[in-house]
Amino acid sequence: MEMKSFLRLFAVVMVVVLVASMTTPAYTSNQGKMRVWVEFVPGQGNQVEKALNGVGAEHHYRFDDLNSFVVTVPENALNGLRHNPNVVSIEEDAVRYAYGETVPYGIDMVQSREIWDADYNGVIDAGAPTGADRTVCIIDSGLYTGHEDFQGVNIVGGYPANWAEDTCGHGTHVAGTITAALNEVGVVGVNPGGTNLYIVKVFGDDCAWTYSSTLVDAASHCAAAGANVISMSLGGTQKSKQEERAFNTHYAQGILSIAAAGNDGNTAISYPGGYSSVMSVAAIDENKEIADFSQQNSTVEIAAPGVAVLSTLPYIETNYAMVDGVEYSANHIEYAPYGEISAALADGGLCLAIDQALSGKIALCQRGDISFYEKVMFAQDSGAAGVIIYNNELGDALFTLGDGNTSAIVAISLSQEDGLYLVENKLGQPATLHADIQWNANGYEEWDGTSMATPHVSGVAALIWSANTSWTNAEIRDALTTTAEDLGDPGRDVAYGYGLVQAKAALDYLGGVEPPPPPDDIQMFAEVSTDKSTYADRERVTITVNAVDENAQPVSGAAVTVTINKPSGSTTTLSGLTDTNGSVSLSYSIRIRKDGPGTFTVNALVTKEGYTNAEAATTFVAQ
Repeated sequence: MEMKSFLRLFAVVMVVVLVASMTTPAYTSNQGKMRVWVEFVPGQGNQVEKALNGVGAEHHYRFDDLNSFVVTVPENALNGLRHNPNVVSIEEDAVRYAYGETVPYGIDMVQSREIWDADYNGVIDAGAPTGADRTVCIIDSGLYTGHEDFQGVNIVGGYPANWAEDTCGHGTHVAGTITAALNEVGVVGVNPGGTNLYIVKVFGDDCAWTYSSTLVDAASHCAAAGANVISMSLGGTQKSKQEERAFNTHYAQGILSIAAAGNDGNTAISYPGGYSSVMSVAAIDENKEIADFSQQNSTVEIAAPGVAVLSTLPYIETNYAMVDGVEYSANHIEYAPYGEISAALADGGLCLAIDQALSGKIALCQRGDISFYEKVMFAQDSGAAGVIIYNNELGDALFTLGDGNTSAIVAISLSQEDGLYLVENKLGQPATLHADIQWNANGYEEWDGTSMATPHVSGVAALIWSANTSWTNAEIRDALTTTAEDLGDPGRDVAYGYGLVQAKAALDYLGGVEPPPPPDDIQMFAEVSTDKSTYADRERVTITVNAVDENAQPVSGAAVTVTINKPSGSTTTLSGLTDTNGSVSLSYSIRIRKDGPGTFTVNALVTKEGYTNAEAATTFVAQ
């Protein structure tokens, strides 16, 4: 009998999420300064202003109606200001963001933003790595390129001709985790829209499985497209010698391949993740606990967030049950048809057999004892118009009829609380089941699976690699495993591998980012003059120095040093700072008996950080 090796996707659960806001820590500068509100005692604003100026405060606002200043001050000055008797209180000037974009928890858990948004202000830091100049090849179900979170992302192409179609959403969800754009909508990926994407579609309309030979062909297309990282949220338990040879070759060619560890919750090894040339990724939750579905075996190499991962989808689902005028949030049962039906509610219990009492009704079935598909089939064969399966434990859940199965009637799921309430209070009441899907839309959902963990690692690999493209795949892999946060048993273990992937730690291990060259100093020019050309004994000389930049704009705060060379051979030095007009005036009194009559030479030196030094000279006569 011919043996066929096939692979399947590793995503198991979906929960609809409405994207509402960005959750981010308040901003505190990493340069030892803090932006704060300073409330002063009524009538003492000027005194507090002097105190603030004394510690070098940068003023932003003064609100007299609130008796408050908003300033940026050195953190080491805060304690003294708090003890000022004219200061009522000091509090941090909290950051506010425009609602619209969410940072999924996994992005910060893997230290992504510590690399490209170290101050967490929602803006990519100048010179920070963003995944640019690295190409991630995603082998999956395709990609919906019209999604709002991929606008501006460099999608360099794909294979085969229908690669830009995603009929189940798996590939689009994976891609969003890798590089959804930082664009004030939806979510943001590990790389903020900077990584190049090449897409190879290997799954059909049902997104169920493919052959190992198809995967080998896909990886070859990735290599031909110049991929640096191959991301595979898929796998199967049957090993293939030819598949292993192919990935060994790609690794030798400098490509880093990363694959899911599998979702069966046992110790079986999943391939291609199980090959030595491929990194196998386990899934953890928000509390850094191993997911109960994540495979545990000796090939697991690293872990990443894989539970309730919010990312992009090519569709938006709207599912609910309307009973007696009240809408109950529901989930569509996978592989059941979409649609809307209305009928009276009837209790089917566990729906373990055909029940004629369900004919023409909406059957309420409790989860348990048999599969969801069997429950729906018993209800359908009973003549039910639709099915509600409610959970048998607290909360709701996502149910499926199983690969290759379907039904003729609409089927949705409810939480245990809602299901029991309907059974106890609403039997016989008219109800409407609504299950709708809108394709080619800007959808977002939370999914579970090692499929969701894998793109976190793929994204981190591309992110740190973009800091120095001369690093090798072996160096990137070593950095990821060496710096992973150790979880579970000390050292490498079968559940977490080396631990949770850490982008910033890996980048630091490799040497970090080369600092950008300092900007060229701005050209500065100076002019010095005296109020007269000739002076008598004991007369005062006013010396004025003006400083401008290369655009003839005044340079304020520049240090001015004036050296007066006297006929007697002695010198006098004067100093000051230019004002907002770029000017400073200094004075000197003539003492002919001491300085001698004759010509005095005035040399001015003007300096300021970030500017070139400027010099100027003039003369005057004392007689």
